Amino acid sequence: MDVSRPRCSLWREMVLVANLLACGILQTSGQISIVPFIGIEGYWSMLNLENTPEDVQEYSWHRGVNDNEGNTIVSYKPLSNSWQSGPMFSGRENVTSKGHLKITESMLNDTGNYTVRVDVSNGTQRATSWLEIREQESNPSISTNTTSVVEYMDSVAAFCHTNATNITWYVNGILVSSNDLMTISPDGKTLIIHKVSRYDRILQCALESILGFLQRSEQIFLTVAYGPDSVWLSSDPSNFNDILYTELGSKVEMKCISTSFPRPKYRWIHNGSLLSISEANITFPSLTWEQMGRYRCIVENPVAQLTMYREARIQTRPQYIPIIRRDFQISGPLVVFLIVMTVLGGVYLCGILVYMIRHFSIRCVMP
Repeated sequence: MDVSRPRCSLWREMVLVANLLACGILQTSGQISIVPFIGIEGYWSMLNLENTPEDVQEYSWHRGVNDNEGNTIVSYKPLSNSWQSGPMFSGRENVTSKGHLKITESMLNDTGNYTVRVDVSNGTQRATSWLEIREQESNPSISTNTTSVVEYMDSVAAFCHTNATNITWYVNGILVSSNDLMTISPDGKTLIIHKVSRYDRILQCALESILGFLQRSEQIFLTVAYGPDSVWLSSDPSNFNDILYTELGSKVEMKCISTSFPRPKYRWIHNGSLLSISEANITFPSLTWEQMGRYRCIVENPVAQLTMYREARIQTRPQYIPIIRRDFQISGPLVVFLIVMTVLGGVYLCGILVYMIRHFSIRCVMP
């Protein structure tokens, strides 16, 4: 709702103050007063009293600045708990137990001055105020420059069509404001998401009415292409470090798992040759020798223009050659024999050494 249109602008409030001053009804402390109210066509409106005395005999509400009988809307006597309608009563007005005037299903022609006369035991007090009924602003509409985007590559601009200025924006139902990821124009009518993510799916604008409730536009749903983020290759039997150990003749299943939108395309390559399989999974009911080797699963998102792959190798379990360990043992007598032979050998070598020393010594002494 546009609260800044000329008929609802500051001049109206100035007229209200001028009327109050002209009638001499600007209240001093302790004097009853009426709180001005701005309502919306079709909703209830309330003129509340302030500084109401405790010993009230009767509340009498009137249309206009005078409290004559011809302008009476409705009156209420608290002591007897009784109401009396007057010539200006339309069937939509009522006085509460506190003396407030409530009008249901407010109409544009309800706009104007209202006067209350409060009779107390020691006299009468009067107050006048202004009631403004405005047309309800229609709900805003919304449009975007596109609804199909690629994550982190494209931006989107949304436009809120309304004459109001108090516009708010919602992404996935959450109130947003300008930040590093999005910008709201100074007039609030344009929202730009600079790099759309997969979580920016629902856009909506709203405006706050003078009664405090939100009037929302319809929702716009974005189609965001993303992924694949990664590729994981699951298998049965399970693979370890991308190696799947199995036996010839056994059943083997492999499946590519990825997160992507829209649904990606799949390709399989076996030992460098492209297979005619376009599904996420591949199954060998009875594995043959020709089906051994390296497999590559390629996941492609043509909309997001992203491609990733994962590889695994199918092979038989390695054959281990057993190692025979023989313990070397020496019996007790053999140990004694070896010790004796070692000692004798040492004595023999010493004898040879002594002989050689004496022999060379004698030769050196002779002339």
